[in-house]
Parts: sequence; C-alpha cells; structure tokens
Amino acid sequence: MRIDLNSDLGESYGSWIMGNDEQILPMVSSANIACGFHAGDPLGIFKTLKQAAKLGVTVGAHVSYPDLAGFGRRNMQLSYDELLTDVMYQISALQGLAKAAGTTVKYVKPHGALYNTIATDLQQAQAVIDAIKCLDSDLILVGLAGSPLITFAQQNGLNVVAEAFADRAYNSDGSLVSRRLAGAVLHDPDFVAKRVVKMIQEGGVISIDGHFTPISAQSICLHGDTDGALSMAAAIRNALLAEGIEIRSFCEVN
Repeated sequence: MRIDLNSDLGESYGSWIMGNDEQILPMVSSANIACGFHAGDPLGIFKTLKQAAKLGVTVGAHVSYPDLAGFGRRNMQLSYDELLTDVMYQISALQGLAKAAGTTVKYVKPHGALYNTIATDLQQAQAVIDAIKCLDSDLILVGLAGSPLITFAQQNGLNVVAEAFADRAYNSDGSLVSRRLAGAVLHDPDFVAKRVVKMIQEGGVISIDGHFTPISAQSICLHGDTDGALSMAAAIRNALLAEGIEIRSFCEVN
C-alpha cells in the first residue's frame, strides 16, 4: 500500500510567519505552495520551492480566491472570466518561480473556500478546470474525495487525485465539518495518526455524528498551520511506516 502526504506551505507573508515549512517538508511527499492570493510573498514562496527541490518533494500550485485579508476562507462569487484568469495568473507565477528554483509544478490544489466551493459548484469548477487546461493539461487537479468535482474534472479530461484530511472532522456525507463549529479541527497526534491508518486500510472514517463514512483517497493533507502540526505529521508518518504503508507522491507512477 502507498499514500501521498501533502501539506499547505509557502504561506508566510513578510514578517507574518505561517506554518513550519522547513520542518514539515522532510515529512511529506507533496507540497501545496501558496501563490500570493490567500497568503505567501515571492521571497518566502521561492525559499520553500528551493527547499522542496532540494528534498525531492513534488510541488503543486495552491490557488485561491483573491482574499489575503480572509486567508482565502471567504466565499466569493466571481465571474467565469475572473476566476479563470485569477487561477491562470497564480499557476503561471508559481511555474516561473519553480523553474528558477530548479523544480516543476506538477499539480493544482485549490485552497480554502475555493476548494470547498468547487467540490459541488460545477460552474466555478469549470473555470478552474479550464484555467488548468489553458496552461498545461498534464497538471493534476487535487480535490475532495467523494465530491462531484472528481468525476466532473475527469469528464473534462483532467487527471484527478482524490484527497482526504488528517486533521479535519467529516460530516456523514463526506464533506468537511465547517471550521466555525466545535470539533472541526483535530489536534491529538495519536488519535489523528490511528485515524489516518484506518482511513487507508478500511476506506473511511467515523464522521462527527458517529457514522462510518467511506473515503477513497490517494493523498492525505497535513495542515502545516494547525496547532501541534509537527507532532501530528511525525506521528502520522511513523504510524504509516510501521504499517508498511509507503509514503510516495501521486506523481510517481512506478
């Protein structure tokens, strides 16, 4: 068995430090790098890209609504053309920095509100899909496991990877529990590590209301900005390896 571990990185902005990029990068196989619309400044993004290149970690564009003040977690109703060009702009910027850093952008993972919206809103999803296809149809789209987006993007000709979350609670329909609700974000390293192993071995998790919820995912997200993120990342990595589950980027075919 094998699984990809990814984390949202490159999100520091000037003197505002976000996450633990240097400590998290050695523990993951893929890095979702901010593109400046929800977080991240060029210098910080470039530093994270260079470290990812040095460690052989696969790089993806973590695109967002244009929402620095809200960290990309506020819903926005953009026109098709606005969202199309916003996403193209972000991917292009990261591709340029990645080339200079000695690596290549291999996939696209939307962030925050955009991620959750396009999981079910296929009109906005179309703009994101078309943006990817305009630039490089070989880029992989990462989306919420079990959501309508997965099939829709495949029907539109994209390679898609289904993603689950290590430190987020799930509703019984497979959606993520809103961050506004108690218990939405998990913090206990041992509990989270065991949950991830069971998710992979048993194909699902226990939802916040106590039901088994099927989840089929090829990648697991470890949020680098969650309280106790480093302890959770280490616990998850150790638990997976102890069970003989290989940690490998979904971009590695063999």
